[in-house]
Amino acid sequence: MEILEVNNPAEEKEFLEMAVRLYRNEKNWIRPIDKDIEGIFHPETNKLFRQGGKAKRWLLKNEKGETIGRIAAFLHPKWKEKQPTGGMGFFECNQDKSAAFLLFDIAKNWLIKEGMEAMDGPVNFGERDKWWGLLVDGFSEPNYNMPWNFKYYQDFFEAYGFQLYFKQYTYMRPVKGVGFDPKMIERANRIMADPDYNFRYMKGKELSEKAPEYFMEVYNKAWARHMGKSLTLKETKMMFAKMKPILDPRLIYFGFYKGEPVSFFINIPEINQIFKYVNGKMDLIGKLKFLWHKTFNPPNKMLGLVFGVIPDLQGKGVESAMILQYNKDLASTAGFSYETIEMNWIGDFNPKMMRVCEQLLATIYKTHHTYRYLFDRTKPFERHKMFD
Repeated sequence: MEILEVNNPAEEKEFLEMAVRLYRNEKNWIRPIDKDIEGIFHPETNKLFRQGGKAKRWLLKNEKGETIGRIAAFLHPKWKEKQPTGGMGFFECNQDKSAAFLLFDIAKNWLIKEGMEAMDGPVNFGERDKWWGLLVDGFSEPNYNMPWNFKYYQDFFEAYGFQLYFKQYTYMRPVKGVGFDPKMIERANRIMADPDYNFRYMKGKELSEKAPEYFMEVYNKAWARHMGKSLTLKETKMMFAKMKPILDPRLIYFGFYKGEPVSFFINIPEINQIFKYVNGKMDLIGKLKFLWHKTFNPPNKMLGLVFGVIPDLQGKGVESAMILQYNKDLASTAGFSYETIEMNWIGDFNPKMMRVCEQLLATIYKTHHTYRYLFDRTKPFERHKMFD
């Protein structure tokens, strides 16, 4: 077997196409959009390179010159841990443990040369909401920008010596026809009886002009300390602008207290239900297919991207009130075709959000694992710290 570093356009194309061949008989695999993957590995489209990050990727060839595996490794400039840790991801391999181990070795050895003491995987050279974790349960079609992999990958990771760093749960519930936990309803009613609270959609100019500002205010209070990064207004405006082609205003909801934003949830249509028809290509034909299916064969599933409540109001029923009020507003919404909602993954280190999902009477639909491999095998292993 031979390892080749990806260094030219032909090898970049092969990095994408080998996965297409590998999964050609898997009905639930959906080909990612080529540009979404390729954009991760170029400074022009991934600012982490400009902030000091590094990424390498390799192909594994057999004796016949056929590609039987691939892998990438990353130095993420924003990972600030007492134990220097790199990442590996975009791993694909045929059912050959020796080939898989060779790929793991090449990622590990590069990270060791770069001064790392551990590697997490499979992860993304970017944010955690994309290409993060190994699917171990619930092998249905993947949500947009989430990985799908063969079941045998789990054995590869664990046999090599990767240890479970955290579990990632994707919760699902029907949009209609399912109630809520009685305790949740009780808490929600107390909040909704207070006239200082208001929960509503964003409409018209408020969606484009004020929603990014509201989102930034709540996110930076609710999530920034956990994610290690605050968002700027410029970043949130860019995020909303990028989502504009797929946004459905009926899926975005905010909570206010005395006129100030205190909570939100952002949902989008699950667009992999459309992208599965474009074969990874958003060229002219791909865009036409996308528009046709968006119009005449729209998604029946929505994806919960992010949910937040400012710390001072967490656990007091605000999230319950927001969800129940949304459910009431939904009942009067005409032409609402979504049947189910899946929440973007929640780590087992976040019991508060897990309880919220359980009170929604949502069930775990998929499970991914994020693993960690310590290069010094004598060091004690620690799982991801719990959110307080």
